[in-house]
Amino acid sequence: MTTLAKAGPGSFAEALATKGPRTIVFEVGGVIDLGRSSIDITEPYLTIAGQTAPSPGITIIKGGIDVKTHDVVVSHLRVMTGADGQAKLSGWEADAFSTVAAHNVVVEHCSFLWGTDENMSASGPRFTGNTVDEWRAGTSHHIVFRDNIAAEGLANSSHPKGEHSKGSLIHDNATHITFYRNVWAHNVERTPLVKGGAQVAMINNLIFNPGHRAIHYNLMNLEWAGQPYVTGEITAMGNVMRGGNDTNEGLPFLMLGGDGDLAYFGKDNRAVDRHGNALPQFGRYGETKAKLITAKAPLADVSQYRILPSGEVETSVLASAGARPWDRAPDDIRVLFFVAEGRGDIIDDESEVGGYPAPVATFAPFVEADWNLDTMTPKSGRYPGQKGGAQEALSERDLEMRTPQP
Repeated sequence: MTTLAKAGPGSFAEALATKGPRTIVFEVGGVIDLGRSSIDITEPYLTIAGQTAPSPGITIIKGGIDVKTHDVVVSHLRVMTGADGQAKLSGWEADAFSTVAAHNVVVEHCSFLWGTDENMSASGPRFTGNTVDEWRAGTSHHIVFRDNIAAEGLANSSHPKGEHSKGSLIHDNATHITFYRNVWAHNVERTPLVKGGAQVAMINNLIFNPGHRAIHYNLMNLEWAGQPYVTGEITAMGNVMRGGNDTNEGLPFLMLGGDGDLAYFGKDNRAVDRHGNALPQFGRYGETKAKLITAKAPLADVSQYRILPSGEVETSVLASAGARPWDRAPDDIRVLFFVAEGRGDIIDDESEVGGYPAPVATFAPFVEADWNLDTMTPKSGRYPGQKGGAQEALSERDLEMRTPQP
């Protein structure tokens, strides 16, 4: 990619639309302004290697990315959606990132801020076909989110439903969805919301300053009327939830709503308020028949991951989460430092924290011989924009799994 233009020769849009197996590398760094639109990725067998861009890397503003295909790896991008001056309730709604009926997707070391819908989600149609297997095949499945930041979803902003500061939505019947070593910060709800019949593994994530709900499960009868309920499944191991300035008093780690049952396997999850006092593991919203069932074993998806004790998670994840940890953008630094210091708030507009970035575009040739093309890591051990000694931005742990297995 050689230009920051929204479309045209050498643009990100042109590279995404190209057919066949390909890796997108960048000879330009700076901001791509989508002008309140979203990018649809529809061509499969794609690797987006944002780590190849010259400093300050690639930041996408005023829009988002929807993956609507399969076999995609997205690495080291920043997406900052924002309200872009739109009035409250005016109808501008966009996910910073979402998969839509996609499969075999890895999203790693990205930063997603200021979504006007969700920040980082896996979605698709609820019911495709006539059986549970067909439903699950017809929506997103085998999606891995790892080492990402999903922060500051905008609350009272342009979404037509009103308050909509949401971290992640896992839609009904989405399966094999894994969250590994992510940071959610300053979202009112949905860190994540798991909908009816979905299967989600959560490992070594950090949730900071959730407002009304952190993790929650909800199969809504209003959405499933006429269809047989499917039990949802959540495995949560070694996660940390910390309350902040906006967190409801006594907020549980996991809340159950709706009518459908949830099979839950939990191990070594910490939940504390802003002063370090223990919070409850479970709670409910809605007086319904939904039951929390203790699962006898975790989901099989977790077996391939190295799982840290919860007491080590915060330090480890804050050091690695987000885009280009060797070359962090100011907003990523702000979010991560505020998490570490117990500061920061849920916001309504990006202007409250300085607004959109506007760095000067930079250019540098991509030299193929300098890169290990199978892992998209530099042979020298030093990434574009990295200062000081060599640093493994993608460690051995990060390289253990580049593509989820169906």
